[in-house]
Amino acid sequence: MDGYVTLPVLYMRGGTSKGAYIDVADLPKEVEKRDASILSLYGSPDKRQIDGIGGADPLTSKVVLVGLSKREDADVDYTFGYVGIDDAIVDYEGNCGNMSSGVGVFAIMRGMVTPVEPVTVVRIYNTNTDKVIEAHIPVKGEEPQVIGDFQIDGVPGTASKIMLFFKKPGGAKTGKLLPTGNVKDAMVLPDGRTIEVSLVDAATPAVFVRADALGYKGTELPSDIESNPKGLLDVLEIIRRKAAVMMGLASTEELASPAVPKVCMIASPQTYVTSDGKTIEAANIDVVARTKALKVIHKAYAVTGGICTATAALLEGTVVNEVVSNRAKETKTVVLGHPSGTFSFTIDVTHEGTEYILHKAGVARTARPIMDGVAYVRA
Repeated sequence: MDGYVTLPVLYMRGGTSKGAYIDVADLPKEVEKRDASILSLYGSPDKRQIDGIGGADPLTSKVVLVGLSKREDADVDYTFGYVGIDDAIVDYEGNCGNMSSGVGVFAIMRGMVTPVEPVTVVRIYNTNTDKVIEAHIPVKGEEPQVIGDFQIDGVPGTASKIMLFFKKPGGAKTGKLLPTGNVKDAMVLPDGRTIEVSLVDAATPAVFVRADALGYKGTELPSDIESNPKGLLDVLEIIRRKAAVMMGLASTEELASPAVPKVCMIASPQTYVTSDGKTIEAANIDVVARTKALKVIHKAYAVTGGICTATAALLEGTVVNEVVSNRAKETKTVVLGHPSGTFSFTIDVTHEGTEYILHKAGVARTARPIMDGVAYVRA
């Protein structure tokens, strides 16, 4: 077709996100041309992404690039990108744990990894964070088993459980679990208020602030926050950009990536109603949490952000540790209450001398291939 080229794409849901999984060998090697192909595929920049596969939402404007790895500790290399919706940019600053859940499925379907029943372990090197993720993929015959009875909040129906183990995820972007060396830091807002925040880097860097420090309960839903007349969404973005500078991720607030660090508003366990009307009982969660997804509030919760939140909850003295349940501190399993339901994380962290060592983090997800074929992108 004149003016277009074909691009093999596996369109797949990974966790509570969705996007294209692409073999890097099928894309141009030059970064500028590669990103131009991806933007064309998604129909960006355009707030509706009407001329591409993007769903006009940060959770459905994500791309995954996979290729065979030359590393001894990995089977495939995986690069994650946030595809700008109304901006002509593909942001590779951070990883997405939800989309990570589909990488092993893609690798098996594309013949990059030999399937072994009943579970195939796929070792994934994430280039965004320089970390290895171990994905345990259920297999039947020579194909991933995607049908099952495991359910995750934020996704209707059930599917097979995919276990992800993030190996040594501490210092994913900054090199330090506590980028400033402190469990708490003071931050001055433009209106003169001084608030306490915790800056933690586990799977992804994030800044945490207590909801009550901003005058909120923490159980607010995305629609409540985005329509807040006092500009809570703007305040969270200010906190996020200030944290980027404090963590050494940007030289100025204006130069901060739109994706990294994450900003998370947290509160003690409380009973609340989810976006779809389900009641979450305080007794069934360990902390209430809300986070941003680019310019809006995440409708559920990011996997990497969840790992960071759960880790922060177990570091004595952080603002998250102040509100998390005693049960989580004892079991090292942290259940987050988010806008769509709950999310459980198992954290292996030890206190050795004066430092915390984060050995690994485990989380269960699901993934499902939706469509496999070729897309037309501008030549």
